Amino acid sequence: MITKEATVAAPAPVAVAPEPPRPAKGHRAWDEAPRWQIYLPLGVYLVFTLIPFYWILLFALRPAGSTSLVPWPMTSVHFEKVWTDRSFGTFFYNSVLVGVATLIMTTLVALAGGYALARFDFRIKRAFMLALLCSQFVPGALLLVPLFEIFAELQMINSLGSVIIAETVFQLPLSMILISNFIKNVPYSLEEAAWVDGCNRFRAFRVVVLPLLRPGLIAVGSFAFVHSWNHFLFALMFLNNQEKQTIPVGLNTLMSADSVDLGALAAGGIIAAVPVVIVFAFIQKWLITGFSAGAVKG
Repeated sequence: MITKEATVAAPAPVAVAPEPPRPAKGHRAWDEAPRWQIYLPLGVYLVFTLIPFYWILLFALRPAGSTSLVPWPMTSVHFEKVWTDRSFGTFFYNSVLVGVATLIMTTLVALAGGYALARFDFRIKRAFMLALLCSQFVPGALLLVPLFEIFAELQMINSLGSVIIAETVFQLPLSMILISNFIKNVPYSLEEAAWVDGCNRFRAFRVVVLPLLRPGLIAVGSFAFVHSWNHFLFALMFLNNQEKQTIPVGLNTLMSADSVDLGALAAGGIIAAVPVVIVFAFIQKWLITGFSAGAVKG
Protein backbone atom coordinates (compact mmCIF):
# COMPACT_ATOMS: atom_id res chain seq x y z
CA MET A 1 0.00 0.00 0.00
CA ILE A 2 1.37 3.37 -1.07
CA THR A 3 1.19 5.99 1.65
CA LYS A 4 0.48 9.66 1.13
CA GLU A 5 3.93 10.60 2.31
CA ALA A 6 5.53 8.45 -0.40
CA THR A 7 3.73 10.29 -3.20
CA VAL A 8 5.25 13.67 -2.32
CA ALA A 9 8.00 14.55 -4.84
CA ALA A 10 11.43 15.29 -3.47
CA PRO A 11 12.60 18.91 -3.89
CA ALA A 12 14.82 19.61 -6.92
CA PRO A 13 18.47 20.21 -6.11
CA VAL A 14 19.52 23.84 -6.13
CA ALA A 15 22.23 24.66 -8.70
CA VAL A 16 25.25 26.23 -7.10
CA ALA A 17 27.37 28.52 -9.22
CA PRO A 18 31.00 27.45 -9.38
CA GLU A 19 33.33 29.55 -7.31
CA PRO A 20 35.51 31.84 -9.47
CA PRO A 21 39.16 30.85 -9.56
CA ARG A 22 41.30 32.66 -7.04
CA PRO A 23 44.53 34.34 -7.98
CA ALA A 24 47.60 32.26 -7.45
CA LYS A 25 49.27 32.65 -4.08
CA GLY A 26 51.79 35.45 -4.14
CA HIS A 27 50.18 37.19 -7.16
CA ARG A 28 47.70 40.01 -6.69
CA ALA A 29 44.98 40.53 -9.29
CA TRP A 30 45.47 43.59 -11.48
CA ASP A 31 42.27 45.26 -10.29
CA GLU A 32 43.30 44.71 -6.65
CA ALA A 33 46.80 46.15 -7.07
CA PRO A 34 47.62 49.31 -5.11
CA ARG A 35 47.37 52.45 -7.19
CA TRP A 36 50.97 53.43 -6.47
CA GLN A 37 52.18 50.32 -8.31
CA ILE A 38 50.44 51.64 -11.41
CA TYR A 39 51.05 55.37 -11.21
CA LEU A 40 54.63 55.31 -9.95
CA PRO A 41 56.15 53.72 -13.12
CA LEU A 42 53.94 55.93 -15.29
CA GLY A 43 55.03 59.01 -13.36
CA VAL A 44 58.71 58.13 -13.71
CA TYR A 45 58.29 57.56 -17.44
CA LEU A 46 56.39 60.84 -17.78
CA VAL A 47 59.12 62.78 -15.97
CA PHE A 48 61.88 61.39 -18.20
CA THR A 49 59.74 62.18 -21.26
CA LEU A 50 58.78 65.74 -20.34
CA ILE A 51 62.10 67.00 -18.91
CA PRO A 52 63.76 67.39 -22.35
CA PHE A 53 60.75 69.34 -23.64
CA TYR A 54 60.74 71.57 -20.57
CA TRP A 55 64.48 72.15 -20.96
CA ILE A 56 64.01 73.29 -24.56
CA LEU A 57 61.19 75.64 -23.53
CA LEU A 58 63.36 76.96 -20.72
CA PHE A 59 66.21 77.95 -23.04
CA ALA A 60 63.82 79.32 -25.66
CA LEU A 61 61.75 81.51 -23.31
CA ARG A 62 64.23 82.80 -20.71
CA PRO A 63 66.55 85.75 -21.42
CA ALA A 64 70.09 85.14 -22.65
CA GLY A 65 72.57 84.64 -19.83
CA SER A 66 69.89 83.67 -17.31
CA THR A 67 70.46 80.57 -15.16
CA SER A 68 66.97 80.38 -13.67
CA LEU A 69 65.16 77.05 -13.76
CA VAL A 70 61.87 78.87 -14.35
CA PRO A 71 61.38 80.79 -17.61
CA TRP A 72 60.43 84.05 -15.92
CA PRO A 73 60.40 86.75 -17.10
CA MET A 74 59.61 85.20 -20.46
CA THR A 75 60.96 86.65 -23.67
CA SER A 76 60.37 86.08 -27.36
CA VAL A 77 63.73 87.50 -28.44
CA HIS A 78 65.07 84.08 -29.45
CA PHE A 79 62.06 83.33 -31.67
CA GLU A 80 62.29 86.75 -33.34
CA LYS A 81 66.02 86.32 -33.88
CA VAL A 82 65.63 82.89 -35.42
CA TRP A 83 62.63 83.77 -37.60
CA THR A 84 64.04 87.00 -39.04
CA ASP A 85 67.83 87.13 -38.68
CA ARG A 86 68.42 83.43 -39.40
CA SER A 87 65.83 83.18 -42.22
CA PHE A 88 63.80 80.49 -40.49
CA GLY A 89 60.71 81.75 -42.25
CA THR A 90 62.26 80.71 -45.55
CA PHE A 91 63.39 77.37 -44.11
CA PHE A 92 59.89 76.76 -42.79
CA TYR A 93 58.30 77.45 -46.18
CA ASN A 94 60.75 75.16 -47.96
CA SER A 95 60.13 72.35 -45.45
CA VAL A 96 56.36 72.67 -45.86
CA LEU A 97 56.71 72.56 -49.65
CA VAL A 98 58.98 69.49 -49.55
CA GLY A 99 56.80 67.70 -46.98
CA VAL A 100 53.48 68.27 -48.77
CA ALA A 101 54.89 67.41 -52.20
CA THR A 102 56.52 64.23 -50.83
CA LEU A 103 53.24 63.27 -49.14
CA ILE A 104 51.23 63.65 -52.34
CA MET A 105 53.72 61.91 -54.65
CA THR A 106 54.41 59.05 -52.23
CA THR A 107 50.72 58.42 -51.59
CA LEU A 108 49.71 58.46 -55.27
CA VAL A 109 52.53 56.25 -56.53
CA ALA A 110 52.29 53.85 -53.57
CA LEU A 111 48.52 53.62 -54.07
CA ALA A 112 48.90 52.57 -57.71
CA GLY A 113 51.72 50.13 -56.96
CA GLY A 114 50.02 48.75 -53.86
CA TYR A 115 46.83 48.03 -55.81
CA ALA A 116 48.82 46.15 -58.46
CA LEU A 117 50.57 44.07 -55.80
CA ALA A 118 47.32 43.30 -54.00
CA ARG A 119 45.04 42.50 -56.94
CA PHE A 120 47.25 41.14 -59.74
CA ASP A 121 49.50 38.09 -60.00
CA PHE A 122 52.62 38.13 -62.16
CA ARG A 123 55.73 36.03 -62.40
CA ILE A 124 58.19 38.19 -60.51
CA LYS A 125 55.73 39.32 -57.85
CA ARG A 126 57.49 37.55 -54.96
CA ALA A 127 60.90 38.66 -56.16
CA PHE A 128 59.64 42.22 -56.47
CA MET A 129 58.21 42.15 -52.94
CA LEU A 130 61.49 40.76 -51.64
CA ALA A 131 63.38 43.53 -53.40
CA LEU A 132 61.12 46.13 -51.79
CA LEU A 133 61.74 44.64 -48.36
CA CYS A 134 65.50 44.41 -48.88
CA SER A 135 65.65 48.03 -49.99
CA GLN A 136 64.68 49.05 -46.47
CA PHE A 137 68.02 47.75 -45.22
CA VAL A 138 69.97 50.09 -47.52
CA PRO A 139 71.16 53.24 -45.67
CA GLY A 140 70.18 56.51 -47.24
CA ALA A 141 73.83 57.58 -47.36
CA LEU A 142 74.52 54.93 -50.01
CA LEU A 143 72.02 56.63 -52.32
CA LEU A 144 73.74 60.01 -52.21
CA VAL A 145 76.36 59.40 -54.92
CA PRO A 146 74.06 57.89 -57.60
CA LEU A 147 71.29 60.39 -56.87
CA PHE A 148 73.74 63.29 -57.02
CA GLU A 149 75.04 62.11 -60.39
CA ILE A 150 71.50 61.75 -61.74
CA PHE A 151 70.37 65.17 -60.50
CA ALA A 152 73.57 66.77 -61.80
CA GLU A 153 72.85 65.39 -65.27
CA LEU A 154 69.28 66.66 -65.03
CA GLN A 155 70.52 70.04 -63.74
CA MET A 156 68.39 69.70 -60.60
CA ILE A 157 71.10 70.35 -58.01
CA ASN A 158 70.13 73.17 -55.65
CA SER A 159 66.47 72.59 -56.48
CA LEU A 160 63.72 71.55 -54.09
CA GLY A 161 62.57 69.11 -56.76
CA SER A 162 65.66 66.99 -56.23
CA VAL A 163 64.93 66.66 -52.51
CA ILE A 164 61.26 65.85 -53.18
CA ILE A 165 62.15 63.11 -55.67
CA ALA A 166 64.82 61.66 -53.37
CA GLU A 167 62.46 61.61 -50.38
CA THR A 168 59.72 60.01 -52.49
CA VAL A 169 62.04 57.29 -53.77
CA PHE A 170 63.25 56.60 -50.25
CA GLN A 171 59.69 56.35 -48.86
CA LEU A 172 58.06 54.37 -51.68
CA PRO A 173 59.04 50.74 -50.86
CA LEU A 174 57.61 50.65 -47.35
CA SER A 175 54.59 52.78 -48.31
CA MET A 176 53.78 50.46 -51.23
CA ILE A 177 53.95 47.36 -49.02
CA LEU A 178 51.71 48.93 -46.37
CA ILE A 179 49.08 50.07 -48.85
CA SER A 180 49.06 46.68 -50.57
CA ASN A 181 48.27 45.08 -47.21
CA PHE A 182 45.47 47.58 -46.61
CA ILE A 183 43.97 46.79 -50.03
CA LYS A 184 44.19 43.03 -49.38
CA ASN A 185 41.99 43.54 -46.32
CA VAL A 186 39.21 44.94 -48.54
CA PRO A 187 37.10 42.01 -49.82
CA TYR A 188 37.51 41.46 -53.54
CA SER A 189 33.79 40.66 -53.75
CA LEU A 190 32.98 44.35 -53.20
CA GLU A 191 34.78 45.25 -56.42
CA GLU A 192 33.13 42.38 -58.28
CA ALA A 193 29.70 43.60 -57.14
CA ALA A 194 30.54 47.07 -58.48
CA TRP A 195 31.57 45.53 -61.81
CA VAL A 196 28.21 43.73 -62.01
CA ASP A 197 26.49 47.09 -61.44
CA GLY A 198 28.26 48.53 -64.48
CA CYS A 199 31.40 50.12 -63.01
CA ASN A 200 34.74 49.71 -64.69
CA ARG A 201 37.83 48.83 -62.64
CA PHE A 202 38.91 52.41 -62.03
CA ARG A 203 35.46 53.59 -60.97
CA ALA A 204 34.95 50.56 -58.74
CA PHE A 205 38.28 51.30 -57.07
CA ARG A 206 37.41 54.97 -56.62
CA VAL A 207 33.88 54.41 -55.33
CA VAL A 208 34.25 51.18 -53.32
CA VAL A 209 37.88 50.60 -52.32
CA LEU A 210 39.29 54.10 -51.92
CA PRO A 211 36.91 55.23 -49.14
CA LEU A 212 37.85 52.13 -47.11
CA LEU A 213 41.55 52.96 -47.49
CA ARG A 214 41.30 56.40 -45.91
CA PRO A 215 42.85 55.43 -42.54
CA GLY A 216 45.71 53.59 -44.24
CA LEU A 217 46.38 56.43 -46.68
CA ILE A 218 46.47 58.95 -43.83
CA ALA A 219 48.90 56.76 -41.89
CA VAL A 220 51.22 56.32 -44.88
CA GLY A 221 51.01 59.96 -45.91
CA SER A 222 51.68 61.25 -42.39
CA PHE A 223 54.82 59.15 -42.06
CA ALA A 224 56.05 60.35 -45.46
CA PHE A 225 55.47 63.96 -44.40
CA VAL A 226 57.17 63.61 -41.02
CA HIS A 227 60.17 61.78 -42.47
CA SER A 228 60.71 64.38 -45.19
CA TRP A 229 60.21 67.17 -42.63
CA ASN A 230 62.91 65.80 -40.33
CA HIS A 231 65.33 64.38 -42.91
CA PHE A 232 68.67 66.15 -42.92
CA LEU A 233 70.91 64.24 -45.32
CA PHE A 234 69.26 64.82 -48.71
CA ALA A 235 68.65 68.52 -48.10
CA LEU A 236 72.26 69.03 -46.98
CA MET A 237 73.64 67.20 -50.03
CA PHE A 238 71.46 68.57 -52.83
CA LEU A 239 70.81 72.17 -51.65
CA ASN A 240 73.68 74.65 -51.63
CA ASN A 241 71.82 77.94 -51.63
CA GLN A 242 70.64 79.10 -48.20
CA GLU A 243 67.34 80.28 -49.67
CA LYS A 244 66.58 76.67 -50.68
CA GLN A 245 67.48 74.96 -47.41
CA THR A 246 65.00 73.27 -45.09
CA ILE A 247 64.58 73.46 -41.31
CA PRO A 248 66.96 70.57 -40.36
CA VAL A 249 69.78 72.21 -42.33
CA GLY A 250 68.80 75.59 -40.89
CA LEU A 251 69.15 74.23 -37.36
CA ASN A 252 72.63 73.04 -38.25
CA THR A 253 73.64 76.59 -39.20
CA LEU A 254 72.94 77.70 -35.62
CA MET A 255 75.88 75.62 -34.40
CA SER A 256 79.50 76.45 -35.09
CA ALA A 257 82.88 75.24 -33.86
CA ASP A 258 83.35 78.36 -31.72
CA SER A 259 79.99 78.77 -30.02
CA VAL A 260 76.40 77.61 -29.95
CA ASP A 261 73.46 79.97 -29.43
CA LEU A 262 71.40 77.71 -27.16
CA GLY A 263 68.44 80.09 -27.00
CA ALA A 264 68.18 80.37 -30.79
CA LEU A 265 68.74 76.64 -31.21
CA ALA A 266 65.97 75.83 -28.72
CA ALA A 267 63.59 78.30 -30.41
CA GLY A 268 64.36 76.75 -33.80
CA GLY A 269 63.73 73.28 -32.39
CA ILE A 270 60.31 74.35 -31.11
CA ILE A 271 59.45 75.89 -34.48
CA ALA A 272 60.45 72.63 -36.16
CA ALA A 273 58.45 70.45 -33.73
CA VAL A 274 55.18 72.39 -33.59
CA PRO A 275 53.87 71.45 -37.09
CA VAL A 276 54.58 67.75 -36.52
CA VAL A 277 52.80 67.84 -33.14
CA ILE A 278 49.79 69.59 -34.68
CA VAL A 279 49.60 67.08 -37.54
CA PHE A 280 49.65 64.09 -35.21
CA ALA A 281 47.13 65.73 -32.86
CA PHE A 282 44.61 65.95 -35.69
CA ILE A 283 45.23 62.55 -37.32
CA GLN A 284 45.88 60.35 -34.29
CA LYS A 285 42.40 58.83 -34.63
CA TRP A 286 43.09 57.90 -38.25
CA LEU A 287 46.53 56.56 -37.37
CA ILE A 288 45.11 54.17 -34.78
CA THR A 289 42.43 53.06 -37.25
CA GLY A 290 45.02 52.63 -39.98
CA PHE A 291 47.29 50.47 -37.84
CA SER A 292 44.36 48.29 -36.80
CA ALA A 293 42.97 48.08 -40.34
CA GLY A 294 42.11 44.61 -41.43
CA ALA A 295 38.78 43.87 -39.83
CA VAL A 296 36.24 44.60 -42.58
CA LYS A 297 32.72 43.68 -41.57
CA GLY A 298 30.23 42.44 -44.08
